[in-house]
Amino acid sequence: MIKKIILYATLLFVPLFGENGFSSELNATLFFRDTVSDNRVKDLLDQKAQIDSILAKENVWIQVYTNYEMYEDLSQKSKELSKNIKKLKNRSSLTQKETMDLMHYENENSILNGKITQLKEYKNDPFKRLLEPADIGETPKISSPLDIISAISFRKKISEALKDYNDKFDQLLQTIDKLHEEKGIINELLLIEANNKSYKNELKNIDKKLFVYEKNMEILKTSKEAFEGKVIQLENDIDESLTKEMKKAVILISILVILFVLLLVAKHILKKYMYRHPLFYTINKTFNITYISLSIIILLFAYLENVGHLVTILSFASAGIAIALKDWFTSMMGWLVIIFSGSIHVGDRIRFSKNGVEYVGDVVDISLLRITLHEDITLTTFTTNRRAGRIIFIPNNYIFTDMIANYSHSGSTTVWDGIDFVITFESDTHKAQQICKEIAKKYSKGYVDMTRKNLNSLRSKYSLRNISVEPRVFAFLDTYGVKISVWYLTNAYATLALRSTISMDILAKFKLQEDITIAIPMQSIHINNSKKESSDS
Repeated sequence: MIKKIILYATLLFVPLFGENGFSSELNATLFFRDTVSDNRVKDLLDQKAQIDSILAKENVWIQVYTNYEMYEDLSQKSKELSKNIKKLKNRSSLTQKETMDLMHYENENSILNGKITQLKEYKNDPFKRLLEPADIGETPKISSPLDIISAISFRKKISEALKDYNDKFDQLLQTIDKLHEEKGIINELLLIEANNKSYKNELKNIDKKLFVYEKNMEILKTSKEAFEGKVIQLENDIDESLTKEMKKAVILISILVILFVLLLVAKHILKKYMYRHPLFYTINKTFNITYISLSIIILLFAYLENVGHLVTILSFASAGIAIALKDWFTSMMGWLVIIFSGSIHVGDRIRFSKNGVEYVGDVVDISLLRITLHEDITLTTFTTNRRAGRIIFIPNNYIFTDMIANYSHSGSTTVWDGIDFVITFESDTHKAQQICKEIAKKYSKGYVDMTRKNLNSLRSKYSLRNISVEPRVFAFLDTYGVKISVWYLTNAYATLALRSTISMDILAKFKLQEDITIAIPMQSIHINNSKKESSDS
C-alpha cells in the first residue's frame, strides 16, 4: 500500500520539476499517470462492489442498521415537514399555492408518521434484540423416563440457541472486517481523487457504522461468553441428570424383570403340582395381581417425590370416593371377602337369585368388581328359564344383599337331588319305596362315599350334626294317590343326567309290577239306580 502511494505521488509531482525542454516526456508521463489511475480506480470500485454485495447477503446487522438509518432519515424529514406546516399555519392568510403546499406537507407527513411507527423499535437501541441471547425457557426437571425425551429436546434447543448466537457474533465480526477493508479502499480512492465528495461521504458513513458496530461488538462478546458458560453448565447438568435417570431406569427394569421371572417360576410350579386343584385358578390369579401390585408400588415409590403427600390426599378423598362410587367400593370389599373367606372359587357351581329369577352355572372368573358365571343346563333352566349358555355378570357387592348358593364349596362336588312321582292308592307303597331305594343306592354309591369323606373333613370347619349320606325315600298322601319322593346324592355338575337315568329305571321297574300303578289325575263316578228300580216296580 505504501509503495503504491509513493508511486502515485512520484507520478504527480516529478513532472512539475522537469526542464521545459522535456515537454514531450512530460505529456507522455501525464498520459501514463492518467491511464494507471483510471485502471486502479476501476479495480478499487470493483472490489468495493464485491464487499457491498457480500454485506448485503442476509446480513442481519446491516439490515438492522439500514432500518435504523431509515428511521433517522424519516424522523428528520418529518421534523422538517412539521416545521414547514407550523410555519404556514401561523400565517394569518395563505395564498392558493401556500394552501396547496400545506395540504401536500400534511399528507406527506402523515405517510412519514405511518412509516416511522412501523420502525419505532429502531428508535433508541436498534441492536438490543440481536445482543440478547434467545430465551431458552425453564430447564426441565428429570424425574421419570418420560422426562428424558423433553430433556434431550431441551439440550438440543440450547445447543441450537448457542449456535445461532455464535453465528450472529461471527457475522458481526465479518461485517466489521469487511467495513475496514472497504474503508481502506475508499482511502486509496481519495488519494487518487482527493476532491471526490461522494468518497468522503462514504468514508464518513463507514466510520459511523464502525463506531456503532465495534461498540456493540464489545457488548456482544461479553454476552456471548456469559451465554456460553450458562449453556455449558446446563448441558453438564442435563447430562448428569440423564445418566442418573437412565441408571435408575435400568435398576427398576431389572427389578421388574426379576419379579416377572419369579412369577413365571411360581406359575410353572403351581401348574406342575396343582393344575387340577380347585384353587389353581385363584392362586394363579393371585400371583398376577401380586406382581402387578408390586410393580405399581415400586414405580410409585421410585417416581413420586412425595408419596406421603399422595397418601394424605387419598385419605381425605376416600370418603368422597366411597360415597360417589358406592357400588364400586362395596364390590371391591365384596371381592376381598370372596378371596379371603374362600366362600366362592373359580370353577364352583353356584346358584344366584335376583328379583325372583334364578341362575345356575359355573364361576369362570372373579374380578375386582364382579363374578362371571357361565350358565349351564340344569333343572332350573329346564323348569324355569328354558334357556342356558348365557354369561351372567354378578357384582361382588351382591354377596352382602342377595342369596348365592354354592353347590361345590370346599371341594365338595355332590348335592342332594330328588325325584317325585305319584302311585295310586291301591298300589303297594312299601314295595314301591323299596324299589326306589335300591335303584337310588345303585346309582349314587360312588357319590355317597365321596360325600362322606368330604363331610368328615368339613366337621373341623363347620358344626355338622346330620351327616347321613344314604339315599332317602319318603311317602306322602296326595290328591290323586301316594307321592313317593326319592332323594340321592349326585354330581353337582351333572344332576339332570343322573335324574334322567334313575327316573327311567324306576319307571321300567314299576311297569313290571302288577301291584304298582303310576297315578294320573282321574275321577270315579258312582251312579245310584235304586230309586229308578223301585218306581218301575
